[in-house]
Amino acid sequence: MKHEITFTRLPKIDPTKIMAHMSDPRVAEHMPLLTFEWDEAAVAKFVATKEERWSRDGLGHWAILLNSKYVGWGGFQKEGNEWDFGLVLKPNSFGLGTRISRKAIEFAIADERIPFITFLLPLSRKNFGALERLGATLVGEIEYDGSAFLKYRLETE
Repeated sequence: MKHEITFTRLPKIDPTKIMAHMSDPRVAEHMPLLTFEWDEAAVAKFVATKEERWSRDGLGHWAILLNSKYVGWGGFQKEGNEWDFGLVLKPNSFGLGTRISRKAIEFAIADERIPFITFLLPLSRKNFGALERLGATLVGEIEYDGSAFLKYRLETE
């Protein structure tokens, strides 16, 4: 069976699927900025905020599908002059991270607006081998919105 990964916009996903995904404690374990309960209003605000990024920056976060089924969300978010890549998968799809990231990196390499990608990983993450195998290098530890993260950078040019 072929495993086709595709990206689509978040409004195309049933909000209850996003709510169930983001309410899973295994997801929250590595998301220090996740400090609220996900309900219908939270999902609506989340999707609207991500769509605003698309309107403002021409790029943003996608819903990620495997064989047309929702497995998570991720993509690029402009932070100042940098394009940060984030990926939040459902627990049963955690193993797809490298494949999805490679596809997104291919997108970034083809997009002249993105000379490099940054990645912010919470200190709770212990395995960074996959990110390093993708070619990212550690920039250092930073604080973002009151939480500590390790920042990596990957050149796309």
